[in-house]
Amino acid sequence: MGILNLTPDSFFEGSRVSMERDHILAKAGQMISEGADILDLGGYSTRPGAADISSAEEMSRVIPAIQWIKEAFPEALISLDTFRSQVARIGVEAGADLINDVSAGSLDPEILSVVAQSGIPYIAMHMRGTPQTMKGLSDYSELIPDILYYFAEKVDLFKKLGIKDVILDPGFGFAKTPEQGFQLLRNLSQFRSLGLPILAGISRKSMIYKTLEITASEALNGTTALHMAALMQGVNILRVHDVKEAKETIKLYEKLYP
Repeated sequence: MGILNLTPDSFFEGSRVSMERDHILAKAGQMISEGADILDLGGYSTRPGAADISSAEEMSRVIPAIQWIKEAFPEALISLDTFRSQVARIGVEAGADLINDVSAGSLDPEILSVVAQSGIPYIAMHMRGTPQTMKGLSDYSELIPDILYYFAEKVDLFKKLGIKDVILDPGFGFAKTPEQGFQLLRNLSQFRSLGLPILAGISRKSMIYKTLEITASEALNGTTALHMAALMQGVNILRVHDVKEAKETIKLYEKLYP
């Protein structure tokens, strides 16, 4: 899953795409040619402490981009990264194939009805609070059991609402310290007990660059190392800034564990 950030506020400058049609299509085309199976489009920055923006502003960023990419690359699978039901509804009408919700329906429960009615897959992430407050919400009784219980309850709700295809994202960096991120990575295989695909969004995150005392722009090597670790834990989807390097990691992993 290649990341297309349609916001000037994302934590990694290299992932930001200007709202120009040619720029968006060039970036999408590059990711597709490098082997991206899904393009994840987001118009609302969810980095810690990011500014809140209106639904209208978020839609002004993502809806044209979905339409442009679908026109230029009809076979592309587009994931819309939003927690808002209104944005999700219009995004699906514009051509989005998946909804990627950082709040798993907690911030806007109506998004679950949108997903259920559309019949498209739903990526549900674990987070506490909001992007503005999550940094101070990293105290857990027991990290792994707490997140497993959270997902068990969410999945039960999703089934009752008629959502058929669910992908789970444990939420690296969302209400979790770097140390908790490594604990989560070591125990990712436990989430396979839920019987659903697992997505890992580790790419260039603070658990890498803070540990190595570098910047996000210097964190590609560390990202690749942890991507291999995630694959060895049974992760099904890698959400990445750097598609070519991630595809190479997957190819080597599949050669190592055919």
